[in-house]
Amino acid sequence: MKASEINKKWAALQAHTADQFDMEMPDIKIMLFLIGVQELGKGPMKFSKRQKEELMHIATCRLFSSMGFYELEGLDQDGWPHWRLLKPIPNYTLLEQEMIIKSLIIDYFEDAASMDGVV
Repeated sequence: MKASEINKKWAALQAHTADQFDMEMPDIKIMLFLIGVQELGKGPMKFSKRQKEELMHIATCRLFSSMGFYELEGLDQDGWPHWRLLKPIPNYTLLEQEMIIKSLIIDYFEDAASMDGVV
């Protein structure tokens, strides 16, 4: 995807998410948190600051797994997923990082929407 297409889809995803959750426009961190909660699969609950950071890490691993950087190892005794790094993530510039993460988040939500349509 080109940067202009990513930014257009990103803005649409932000608006949809803000509307769906009755919130202000979410940034990347909020979107990572939402993906982490979804991947944890325990539904809405209160999380400590450390757990919120862990959820964002889970989301990052899940997103980068689609590029072959991480692999799901399994769940711990509390049901939290653990990921194994398969290969180092290249040193992208900040702009490249932002575009890649936005693109991966867009893909994640598009895949989730297409799965919802199947069920």
